[in-house]
Amino acid sequence: MDSAYGRMLRYIVAWLTGRTDVAVRDVELHRDDGRAVPATVVRPRGHTGTLPAWVVLHGITRPGRAHPQLVRFSRALAATGAVVLVPEVPEWRELDLAPRLTAPTIRAALRGLETLTDVRQRNVGLVGFSFGAPHTLASLAEEDIASRAAGAVTFGGYCDLEPTVRFMFTGKHEHEGRTYRLRPDPYGRWIVAANYLTAVPGLEHARDVAAALRALAALAGDVGHPAWDHAYDAAKREARRRIHPSRRSLFDLVAPPSDREPDEGPAADLAKRLADAGARVDPDVDARPRLAKVRRPVRVLHGRFDHLIPFSEAYRMRAALPPDGDADVTVTRLFGHSRQDPLPSPGEAVREVPRFLGAMTRVFRLTDE
Repeated sequence: MDSAYGRMLRYIVAWLTGRTDVAVRDVELHRDDGRAVPATVVRPRGHTGTLPAWVVLHGITRPGRAHPQLVRFSRALAATGAVVLVPEVPEWRELDLAPRLTAPTIRAALRGLETLTDVRQRNVGLVGFSFGAPHTLASLAEEDIASRAAGAVTFGGYCDLEPTVRFMFTGKHEHEGRTYRLRPDPYGRWIVAANYLTAVPGLEHARDVAAALRALAALAGDVGHPAWDHAYDAAKREARRRIHPSRRSLFDLVAPPSDREPDEGPAADLAKRLADAGARVDPDVDARPRLAKVRRPVRVLHGRFDHLIPFSEAYRMRAALPPDGDADVTVTRLFGHSRQDPLPSPGEAVREVPRFLGAMTRVFRLTDE
């Protein structure tokens, strides 16, 4: 059963059961900037011949490549009969929004695959999660990467920073003229503010607020509870106590107690200023100019009730790609960005499952020779 459909079925079974017969080992890669970074190689046991390969990038997360969902995904992917290489981006584990490191990390991974004699060196599939998603796609605008890659798959990625950050603060987003509202996962706004708050004109001295938000996001990543859980209220109170009194209201706007949401007007204003600051100090955070140059196949998957990055960003991502390119979008209830994303009802699942299976079959066709 080596068809794309057969590989998809093996993936689904492995993901659902968690049972995989794979070998896992750690290796070291060397990025273009000279930094050595760890990576994990996952391969199926007992397979002979030359195997297809996937490179999988994590998002802005403290566990990095050890994130439980990423580990389960990479093992299920390897169970389809592929070698999966998961490189670490140490800066992303430290919660730094550093999109410029995506292409060097992928190049290092491709060089790492060259040391594996039983791996097919062309038609390598690329996968990006969350923050890593748009920048994994954008790496396909680089000829040396595109020449080796079969295409890219994204899960839960953003495209346009401003509406994404606005959603993180207000829970509102738009698609096809309709406004949607969902309680946002505060982890996203903590990360964005930790990175860009002091670049906002007039907030250059808010280093204590930015540091407190970074520490709060790190705590959430280390503990693993959803970021809106009341378990973090004590940490918020302690962080607030150490912030200069003139800036405590700013901290409250980004990280209010768990039983409150940011005041929408000031929150939307701060979101716009943060997005503008991010685009100014780090232009690479906007992947759209590079997405327009991508000519390899793309598969975009996104959760319908994603509390961290709204599903409308998946459609923005498709619109940013060449209109005549091989790209499709699947928005589904069967994928979630975080544990608080609700599962579909049985009736909805009947409609969702065929669409999701079709999308995953198209994913596995990418690495066909």
